[in-house]
Amino acid sequence: MARKILITGAGGFIGGHLCEALVRQGHDVRALVRYNSTNSWGWLDHVPNEIGSELEVVTGDVRDPNAMRVAMNGIDHVHHLAALIGIPYSYSAPDSYVDTNIKGTLNVLQAARDADVSRVLITSTSEVYGTAREVPITESHPRQGQSPYSATKIGADHLALSYHLSFGTPVTVVRPFNTYGPRQSARAIIPTIITQLMAGVKELRLGSIHPTRDLVFVKDTAQGFIAIAESDRTIGEEINIATQNEISIGDLAAMIMGMVGHMPPIVTSDERLRPVGSEVERLLGSAVKLHELTGWKPLVGLEQGLRETIDWFNEPTNRAGYKWDRYNV
Repeated sequence: MARKILITGAGGFIGGHLCEALVRQGHDVRALVRYNSTNSWGWLDHVPNEIGSELEVVTGDVRDPNAMRVAMNGIDHVHHLAALIGIPYSYSAPDSYVDTNIKGTLNVLQAARDADVSRVLITSTSEVYGTAREVPITESHPRQGQSPYSATKIGADHLALSYHLSFGTPVTVVRPFNTYGPRQSARAIIPTIITQLMAGVKELRLGSIHPTRDLVFVKDTAQGFIAIAESDRTIGEEINIATQNEISIGDLAAMIMGMVGHMPPIVTSDERLRPVGSEVERLLGSAVKLHELTGWKPLVGLEQGLRETIDWFNEPTNRAGYKWDRYNV
């Protein structure tokens, strides 16, 4: 059944792919992008024309309660993805993260409650778990705010669940592990590696290479959101989207170097290192709950996903805006 769906953060990496997937399924998508004077829609400016022409793009800011009330008018489902997500930037601008990630989520929740929206998906992050104490990481794993970013996401998650318990708001907290794919920002590790290699660097500059991550291809992540929204069994739950596989950053870099065909030595850049207590050393997620509730499972393996990502970056126009020679926070 076609639904009217609001996506906040629609101009972002996951948001853009989610918009595309929902339009292809025949839904009526209202895409909220942050207002700016150039009328840039972020990555929505790069989706295929047949997708962009079907979107209702509106500008606003999740930090503004009235903007959320207006955006929520006539909506059946809301996928709330708008957030500040850069971990290094949260060290220097924590107030901004509180305003956007916690207060912005509050505005979305309250507007959805007032509009009697039938499903509210709040996007979390695997960073809320911190370094794994046990693996695979299930939804019952302790929360560890190892950065101001992750602390604000923990706060937003609990705020969302409180709306379900207090007011019956049909909330689900969706917790993707490390999503990657075409159109990801230079802030993330895979675009960082690929763009440096394609620039022909003599040294590949990275931070810590021993931490492990559970990497989910963005199309699988989008389908996870859709499966969660379509199941009443997920209401009131926290749900991981994970592959149940992990790879170290060093091994990931070696894999990408082999696929690109350029093998420079890896050099540790001090500016790319997190403070010791803030580094999340291991992330390996459990997707058992998601599979049991919805039947979802990842369809794109790491090699295939990396190949699609590399192919996208191979187009010079796609990587033209990436500053490979700078550390992007």
